[in-house]
Amino acid sequence: MHFLRSLLGKSPSNRFIVVAALTLLAPCAAQAEARLVIEADSGKVLEAENATMPWYPASVTKMMTAYVTLKAIKDGKITLDTLFTVSPVASSQSPSKMGFKPGTQVTVDNALKMMLVKSANDMAVVLAEGVGGSIDGFSVMMNQTAQKLGMTQTSYVNPNGLPADGQITSARDLAILARAIIKDLPEYEYFVHIPSIRFGRRITQNFNKLIGRYPGADGFKTGFICASGYNLVASATRDGRRLIAVVLGASSGNMRAVRAAQLLDRGFAGNGLAWIKPSLGTVNQLVPVDASPPNLRDDMCGGRHKRPASDEDDSVTASNDSSSTTESGASFLAAGLQAPLAKPSDLMAAAPAASEPIAVYTGPTRSGAALIAAVAADADSQTTRHGKKLRGGAKKLAATTEPKEAKGDAKSSEAKSSEAKTAAKPTTARHANAKPDAATKPAGDKPVPAKPKAAAKPKAAPGEAKPAPKSTSG
Repeated sequence: MHFLRSLLGKSPSNRFIVVAALTLLAPCAAQAEARLVIEADSGKVLEAENATMPWYPASVTKMMTAYVTLKAIKDGKITLDTLFTVSPVASSQSPSKMGFKPGTQVTVDNALKMMLVKSANDMAVVLAEGVGGSIDGFSVMMNQTAQKLGMTQTSYVNPNGLPADGQITSARDLAILARAIIKDLPEYEYFVHIPSIRFGRRITQNFNKLIGRYPGADGFKTGFICASGYNLVASATRDGRRLIAVVLGASSGNMRAVRAAQLLDRGFAGNGLAWIKPSLGTVNQLVPVDASPPNLRDDMCGGRHKRPASDEDDSVTASNDSSSTTESGASFLAAGLQAPLAKPSDLMAAAPAASEPIAVYTGPTRSGAALIAAVAADADSQTTRHGKKLRGGAKKLAATTEPKEAKGDAKSSEAKSSEAKTAAKPTTARHANAKPDAATKPAGDKPVPAKPKAAAKPKAAPGEAKPAPKSTSG
C-alpha cells in the first residue's frame, strides 16, 4: 500500500498502475450480492454492483408498508392514534411477531414501531388490513405507490416480505424508496431509526447494526429469507451530506452491516478516484436487468447449514473476509491517503451506544400514569402463560428474532436472539417441499406435576419468537 501511495503521488501516468494493482487485488465474489450507494439529496450513484438485478426483498418490504401507512396519516385518512384490531389472519403470521391474540387492539403508532424494530409480521398485516381493508387490497396500494415512485422492478403480494414468487424488488428500487421516505415524510422519519423498543419486560434491539454503532447512521430496515440472503437498506449523515446504501444477498447479518458501512465509508470519503470510472448518473437512470431473482436458498440454508442463519452468525466477518484488504485500500486512497479511523468490522463488533428503549404497548394511546400502568399490565401478562407461572419471567430478556420464512421453507429468523436461545430450541432444517407437521398442543394445556428440586425450563412468553414447524422467516 505504501508503494501504491508513492506511485500515486509521483505522476498522473502512475495512476494507471495503481488502478491495475487494485484490480489484481480484487477478489472474486464468493456468492451473488447486490450493492449500491447513492446521495440521498441528488440521487447521484456513487457505486453500484448488480444494482438492477431483481431480488427477493424479504422484510425490507416493510419500508413500503410503512410508507403507504404514513402517507395515509399525512393525507388525513388515519392518525397515529387510530386503533386497529389484530385479526385471525394477522395473528396466524409466521414469526417474528408480537403474538397478540385476535381481538387485541393496537395503535398505528405502536404497530409501526413494532413492525420496524422487531420486524413483526403480524403488525405488518394489522396495518395492511387497517389501511387497505385486506392484504390483497393493501398490496394493490403498495404496487400503485411503487409505480408512482419509479420503482419499475418492484412488485408486492404481501406487506411483510414473507416468501412469495411475486414479491420482487432491486437495490435500485429500494434506494428510490428510501429517498422517498426521506423527502416525502420527514416528520415521520424517526420511525426508521429507533434503536430499541420495550414491550413489557422484553427489549428488542434494532436489527440494523449500524444504528448506534456507525457514526451518523439514521435508518432504515433489514430483511432475511433463505432465497434472498441477508438484506439491508441503511442511511447515514455526515457534515450535512446524507447517503443511502443498499446491500442484498450478504452471507450473514453481521456481513450485511459491514458491507453497508464500507459502502458508506467510500461514499463519504469523496470522489478521490472519480477520474478512473465513468459517471453512473442518478439512481432512476440505472437500467433494469431483465432476469429472474437469484435464489440463494442452498447457500443460506442448505447443506452444511444445519441450523438457521442469524444476525449473530459470526462465521463470516470482515476480519477474515478476503475482500476486506482491498476495500480498505480503496477507502484509504479515496479518502486522500488517510487511513479510516475505525474498521467497519470493529464498529459492528462493538456494543451499540446506550439508549433508552421506547415503550410500546397494546390498547389506546396513553401518557403519564396511564402509560406506566399499560406497560406494567403488558409486563404482568408475560409472567403467566395458560395460567402457569413462568420461571425467570422477571428476568430482563434480550433482543428478539426477525421473521421466519413461510411456506415450509425451513430456515430461519433474521435475528436469532438470546431469548430464543434460552426459551426454545431452533427447529432443524426442512426441505421446501416437505409436508408440514401436525399442529402440536400447547405445553400449558395439561397440568405438570411440580418437581421440588428440578428446575423447569423457562417457557416462551406471549409475543416471543418461537420456532415454527411449518414456517420460516421474512
